[in-house]
Amino acid sequence: MDLIKQYIVQTISTAASNLRLNNQRIEVLAMLKEVFLKSKDIQHDLNKMKKITELSKFAIKLNEIYYYLLEGQIDFLKVSEKFKEHSFSLIKELNVVLDLVNPYTFRETIDHIIESEKKVVELIIEDEKDSNHDIDNSLKIRNTDEINESLSQFSEGPITLLTDQENIEIEDKSDKGFENIILNPIKAVDEILNKLNFGSEIPQETSDIIKIMQSNAEFASENGFEILTQMHETVAQGLALIQSKALNPSKEVIESLRSCLIVIVAVVKSKEVDIKNYLNRAEVFSKFLQKKSEANK
Repeated sequence: MDLIKQYIVQTISTAASNLRLNNQRIEVLAMLKEVFLKSKDIQHDLNKMKKITELSKFAIKLNEIYYYLLEGQIDFLKVSEKFKEHSFSLIKELNVVLDLVNPYTFRETIDHIIESEKKVVELIIEDEKDSNHDIDNSLKIRNTDEINESLSQFSEGPITLLTDQENIEIEDKSDKGFENIILNPIKAVDEILNKLNFGSEIPQETSDIIKIMQSNAEFASENGFEILTQMHETVAQGLALIQSKALNPSKEVIESLRSCLIVIVAVVKSKEVDIKNYLNRAEVFSKFLQKKSEANK
């Protein structure tokens, strides 16, 4: 269980210890914890909960806790005090939830939230140009744990990183297809994400990748692709903040950056696939980065 899930579940348990609990309430609490224990995308699930009348205010409180953890700026000398503060903030809204639902109605509610086992997102990858690429034409991404493996097959050809002499000058794009230009860096970006961990050295090629993603953001904008522009800008900004130590490369941060890559690939390939979970996560992460950047100015 990762730190964010563990923290959220324990704050719920501590808040509940301050309430009167009967058998029905205990059962609802167990199901509520199940939502987070089984969650593949906590932000996405919290957004769904905020749209449910009985859970909305409680979800808003949890969302505040989630963003505190997502920032990665945790003062471990004060974490016990912060945990008590978070748990206390949940008591009132948790009590309201337990008053409004019973095990039967709550089970119906969370069945709409927990979809990780039921929903399969299919990205169909067609590669007609290079017969040397051994690509499964029906890649199935069932959860974020499989994104890493799938992304390694998305790039078409090697990426040429920038030299110091080239600065931000990117090779002339007029002679290359739009799809090749946009997809070319994907594998290299994913390889960098694989190397990023708490306390680890930032890969040397990160600066080059940031410049390439910024350049491709401008290229996508020139061609009228707003979503592609936003996804590239988010990846570039996220990597830049990680490189400057303003943002820690937590698991949630890395998977949010990978969501941007998934959206880029799906949009460029123009396939009728369901990527709204990834897009939603990427857009929320983009807003988070904007606030983060403004706070660091």
